[in-house]
Amino acid sequence: MTEEGRRRGRNETEEERADRMWGELIQEVRVAQTGVQILFGFLLTVVFQPKYERLTSTDQVIYIVTVVLGACATGALIGPVSLHRLVSGRRVKPQAVRLASRMTFVGLVLLLATMTSALLLILRVATHDGYVPYLVSAVVAWYLACWFGLPLWARRRHTTQPQDG
Repeated sequence: MTEEGRRRGRNETEEERADRMWGELIQEVRVAQTGVQILFGFLLTVVFQPKYERLTSTDQVIYIVTVVLGACATGALIGPVSLHRLVSGRRVKPQAVRLASRMTFVGLVLLLATMTSALLLILRVATHDGYVPYLVSAVVAWYLACWFGLPLWARRRHTTQPQDG
């Protein structure tokens, strides 16, 4: 069979596609939600530890920023569940999937910022060394490569272009 003779994509209605994409999105969100909720829960306990009072004012600001970022990431990653519940049965699933996908992307960016900030704080407190910003930058570069670089490369490399005709 020639390349032109092969069927490309799926033969599904807009609603079927939305149902499939919703299921895939929710599976993805479950992974991210678990990570952000564990991190956020841990962050909430730090302020109650005796060592918190001994942190420098800079480290306390980093902690507060980290907690706020974690709260925002949690909200963005739980948002698709609330969205689905509030619009369920309203025949807007394709639009809801697009909005939930955007919320998930924002949640991942906020999770990246939360993890970066948490790593910065932990390494500053643990080491007090000048190499901390470089180490954090290397980890952030790794996150960016894994979370965004490789997926965008794969999307560009393997997405078929519609043929004219």
